Amino acid sequence: MRNTKVLSITLPSPMLQKAKKLARQENRTMSELVREALRQYQRQKRWESIAAFAQASAEKIGVRNEEDVVQAIHDFRREKRLRQGSANRSKRMA
Repeated sequence: MRNTKVLSITLPSPMLQKAKKLARQENRTMSELVREALRQYQRQKRWESIAAFAQASAEKIGVRNEEDVVQAIHDFRREKRLRQGSANRSKRMA
């Protein structure tokens, strides 16, 4: 039983000719070429969504550039070392 469906699309003639040429060059069918193009488009949209989320998150915490990121990492690591040092001192005192 077939688990695919037929899709009919229209393309401008120059685009169709380029697609056919690309399919021949890559030894793909037109269906394979279109499926790969859709996968690439979905991947691109996913990364755009991730980038938008990251941008909004960065703005929320005041990160404007790479230097801010580096500083945030240093601050986090310094605080982590301080917490670990306090925890180790508490264990020794107990």
